[in-house]
Amino acid sequence: MNDTLLTGRILQGIGGFYYVEAADGIYECRARGVFRQQRCTPLAGDMVRIRPAADQTGTVTEILPRKNCLIRPPVANLDCLVLVIATTDPEPNLSVIDRMIAIAEHKGIEPVPVFSKADLKTAASLERLYRQAGFTPFTVSAAEPDSVQPLQAFLRGKCCAFAGNSGVGKSTLLNLLDPSLTLEVGETSKKLGRGRHTTRSACLYPQDGGGYIADTPGFSALDAERVEHIDKQELCECFREFLPFLGQCRFTSCSHTKEAGCAVCEAVKGGMIAVSRHESYVALYEEAKEWKEWKNR
Repeated sequence: MNDTLLTGRILQGIGGFYYVEAADGIYECRARGVFRQQRCTPLAGDMVRIRPAADQTGTVTEILPRKNCLIRPPVANLDCLVLVIATTDPEPNLSVIDRMIAIAEHKGIEPVPVFSKADLKTAASLERLYRQAGFTPFTVSAAEPDSVQPLQAFLRGKCCAFAGNSGVGKSTLLNLLDPSLTLEVGETSKKLGRGRHTTRSACLYPQDGGGYIADTPGFSALDAERVEHIDKQELCECFREFLPFLGQCRFTSCSHTKEAGCAVCEAVKGGMIAVSRHESYVALYEEAKEWKEWKNR
């Protein structure tokens, strides 16, 4: 038996096979049955140890600790969640944007707002809103391919997934960032030995400058609303511009929604926190209050 173990990253899991990128190439692996017994499924993005065979196959023997993971799409160890938001057609829905940002913050993933279709409508006010909230927004336009270069530089070396509802230009942005993705649509990937877009599984694509793009078909706000939940006590920490004011309220049990003496509400009145961001927080807080514990189970 080969006792040599390699460390690598799962690029994709499909049909019981896991394609693991190690230092000397990509291995087609099966997972040990113990993972099924432990109800722990290997995910794209997982760092794992494998026992390799001579024919570039192997066995996943261990899943290394994750720094984060998402349920849908099933992907682990993300550095960034790129939120693609159209300036128009469809019109941006701030509550949806803020829900996705809160989920990313809760998971320890850096949210990156990217405003598309800037050639149709300016993104200046949206950029100001989210820059004030403490984020690094980007504006791109398919009419100006070079507009993606600042975003490309920011993402270099990071493992990133992309979220966006239908029609916002997510596919266009992905193709601008990595033109090779266009060539593989509907074809069989020579690297992975499987066709693409035949499954809802996530797939990581290594980038020339370092890092990975996680192609996650169907990842939208609706997916997140169905499967990701933030407890009401933790929600305020998922709005980063609230953090300087937490602990300064009159009441220790303050919900930061409407109480007298709430430092967060006073910051909203003083213009230090955007009204729309606070409205999104209140809506999510009210939703969290109605969440039944059995849904978590």
